[in-house]
Amino acid sequence: MTLGCLAQEPAAPKRGRKYKAPPPTALVVVTVLRASNEKPVVNASVIFHPIVNGKDAGNMELKTNDDGKAKIDLLALNSDVRIQVIAPGFQTWGEDYKIDKDKVGIEIKLLRPQDQYSIYKKHDAASTTPDDASKPDAAKPDAAKPDAAPEATPKP
Repeated sequence: MTLGCLAQEPAAPKRGRKYKAPPPTALVVVTVLRASNEKPVVNASVIFHPIVNGKDAGNMELKTNDDGKAKIDLLALNSDVRIQVIAPGFQTWGEDYKIDKDKVGIEIKLLRPQDQYSIYKKHDAASTTPDDASKPDAAKPDAAKPDAAPEATPKP
């Protein structure tokens, strides 16, 4: 019995993939509050859209807890993310962020829906009138000159 021949056989090549460690991640805490009284908004949808090479790379959705907070620790450091918040009875909110710290806190204040702007309703003239609106119309030169003589009308 020779043990020397078993010890000198070459090792079998390793199969499978090499282990690649995941990138370091950041803890992102989003706090959703009412803009009117700064109370937490419960059960609001907080949607994270990671941006890779300028394109949306999917999404992850969380709901806020009783304190109005949603926490996620899956976003890679130095990545871009678009955060969108949707809650019933509030305006939808969204903004892009760069995740460059290991702990990021974001506070969002939601507004109630506003009335749509309509040209058929009367509005405050000072806030909606452009600067040129007070000038006379350049296409109608007679309107700009009050002392212009009326045109002669032919007699029948």
